[in-house]
Amino acid sequence: MSDIQRVAEQYIAVWNETDADKRRALIAEIFTEDAAYTDPLGAVTGHDGVDGFIAGAQAQFAGLKFSLPAAPDAHHDIARFQWYLGPEGAEEPLAIGFDVITVEDGRIKQVLGFLDKMPG
Repeated sequence: MSDIQRVAEQYIAVWNETDADKRRALIAEIFTEDAAYTDPLGAVTGHDGVDGFIAGAQAQFAGLKFSLPAAPDAHHDIARFQWYLGPEGAEEPLAIGFDVITVEDGRIKQVLGFLDKMPG
């Protein structure tokens, strides 16, 4: 498994972790302290910002899971990957997006998120 594949899988795991303490530990492990996250719904920085943003998404989409439908495409310290959000095991995701990440020393420094399909 490539380092980028591992980082992308850890990133998705953070979005799926509903235990606040475990999620915070994962965020500290895979995001730099000054990490920036930006998508059409908001922009945050730092571990507190990322954690709060993810907690808000989990509250809005309770019970749904993120998944990686394919391997990331990467070069240098940049990767992009598509993600799905929906009930576990569902044939059709409720939401589809893709993220572009910048990695620094094996940790995520920046996320630029795009939404391709959102429910309602």
